Amino acid sequence: MRKRIGLYGGTFNPIHRGHLRAAEDVRAAFGLDSVLFIPSYIPPHKESAEIASAGDRFRMVELACGGHEGFIPSPIEVDVRETSYSILTLARIKKLYPGAWIFFITGADAFLDIGTWRESERVLAECLFVVTGRPGFDLDSAAGVLDGRLGDRVCRIPEGGTADESLFSRFGVFLLPIKALDISSTDIRERAKRGGSLEDLVPGTVAAYIREHHLYTGR
Repeated sequence: MRKRIGLYGGTFNPIHRGHLRAAEDVRAAFGLDSVLFIPSYIPPHKESAEIASAGDRFRMVELACGGHEGFIPSPIEVDVRETSYSILTLARIKKLYPGAWIFFITGADAFLDIGTWRESERVLAECLFVVTGRPGFDLDSAAGVLDGRLGDRVCRIPEGGTADESLFSRFGVFLLPIKALDISSTDIRERAKRGGSLEDLVPGTVAAYIREHHLYTGR
């Protein structure tokens, strides 16, 4: 059987419980063998002022993945040490997992901007996309950004449902409603700046790392 590999990329500034919940739901719905968490080295669409170092963000991903079977922290973008583009990362992943089904996991909010991604048409063609619901973002609106492209290749998976392998060769974009946690990295950084508790937003190990290294406090 072909392996099923999920790619969950992002700034992860910092990674939080919402990311982990979304990855768990996607893994269950698509029967993924593993989910690679891929922090970007330099994210192309983010301002850098409040972004923790790539090393700190990768370490927090390592800590967050601990205890989650099949969650693998991947340094594939951090190690390259250049601006992170999905089309380049996909090429590297395909060399590592030849023949595997590759699922690119992203939230509905990020998918709305896919037209701004480098070689977005190729990215859409090179893998299967799983677009998850986010508070305040409608999944149908996310599908609408395709402007008719891949219109017949968009499949909605019911909440709590699973995707059969027969769908993978017929569809390219899967819409997956999930019980998403209303957590944002921006709110976490603001709370850290005020010295507030973070344990309800991030794993305890990540909260301890943020405190120990004075991340997001301006110190």
